[in-house]
Amino acid sequence: MDHERVIRDVTVRLPMASTVVEACRWTVTALARHAPATISVLLHVHDRLRCVAATGSWQVFSTVPPKTGIVGRVYASGETAVVPDVADDPDYIPVRPDVTAEVCVPVLDPAGRPIGVLDLQWCGPVDLGPWRATAERLASRLGARIVALGGPPAESRSEKLLRHAAALTSASTEWDLFAAAIAAARDVSTLSAAVLVLAGPDGPRLGTPPATPGELEARIRAELTEAGPAALDRLVARAHHHGVGYTLGEAGHPPIPDHRPLTRAGVRTLVAAPVGQADDGGVLLVADERLLRPDPTTVNLLELLAGQAWSCLDRLRSLARLREQANSDPLTGLRHTGPFGRRIAVATPGRTALLAIDVDGFKSVNDTYGHQAGDRVLVRLARALEGALRHGDELYRVGGDEFVAVIEVSRPDEAVRIAERLNEAARSIGRTISVGVALPRPGESPEATLRRADQALYAVKRHGRDGVRLAPA
Repeated sequence: MDHERVIRDVTVRLPMASTVVEACRWTVTALARHAPATISVLLHVHDRLRCVAATGSWQVFSTVPPKTGIVGRVYASGETAVVPDVADDPDYIPVRPDVTAEVCVPVLDPAGRPIGVLDLQWCGPVDLGPWRATAERLASRLGARIVALGGPPAESRSEKLLRHAAALTSASTEWDLFAAAIAAARDVSTLSAAVLVLAGPDGPRLGTPPATPGELEARIRAELTEAGPAALDRLVARAHHHGVGYTLGEAGHPPIPDHRPLTRAGVRTLVAAPVGQADDGGVLLVADERLLRPDPTTVNLLELLAGQAWSCLDRLRSLARLREQANSDPLTGLRHTGPFGRRIAVATPGRTALLAIDVDGFKSVNDTYGHQAGDRVLVRLARALEGALRHGDELYRVGGDEFVAVIEVSRPDEAVRIAERLNEAARSIGRTISVGVALPRPGESPEATLRRADQALYAVKRHGRDGVRLAPA
């Protein structure tokens, strides 16, 4: 193999390349005429190594995290990797099932900083030494041409949307989701502000802002807040009735009345994309102080972004409902043993009182009137006991007719008074309960505290039921 000829053939057209992508593709195509290898060029774009040019292979990875695989290792270190047997390299990412050897060299700028990698993979015997030297020389010339053409290509708008879609999908809270959606809307549109308006129990509301809203965004939020729910409702209804719309009009033309809170904030360009359904969705407002004309492609991408944000929000809310159902008793709606165990695990000695509650004579209700009647009793009793507790007190159903209240008190007699209120609440619906009260001792496990509360409850049962007893401190 005449490696000098390889270098000449590959680099002869590099000065004629008018774009970075063209330079990379020419390098791969020309090199493939001489090297029976799978060849690719990956450049660092935003936060990933993006495949800009490649020969055909079983699998081409569009993007690779900067420290993943052999290519990521070479990019991060700036040092060539020569791998005679890929099976022995734990970083190898398969692109073909029959690859045996790999040479990966960094593509450097004239200052010696990595901007990407040139990767060659073989499926048969090969003398890797000469190919290493050739690949390094080619990568150096390619790197110089890339820098001369302005550096690695910027992300396209669709690539930005893909990256942001991944961030939306991975958001674990609504706050994270709103922050990701706002950041995505700004980035994809290049406009300076974004605000989400979403349906709420009392009408439309502004979505939670990111940690550091921009100046225009802060003004928009202030004006919309002052305008009130009716103005937000009109913006949402307009978006869902007419579909996505953009710009506030040309200079000198007055905006429609629905947009006046936005113009008072200084908005001169607006994209309004409906989010979700008309009855429970909202609108994504993306704006700028400059008088611009967003192109239809940008507007379409924002419409896709609004749809993705809604899908992710709906998923988060569905997961929250499932978690609530998993943590709740399906009959009474009270939390049950799982969350109860977590709650008493953080009980404060001397302050967190556990009230063990048992319904007096409940078995006779089931035996006499049936389980449906017993279920109705439990539901009514749960509502009555909840109503007798203070704000912040917690009530759990831990068994068939067994409940536990967890309350914070300053003195034991305060816990006893609350237990007596529970007795009164049960009597008001024609039932009686027995209640045992215990406060954690220093160093005592929550389980031991609960056992003492149960012992106090059984003492009430032995002495006629319908009463309260405080366990010894």
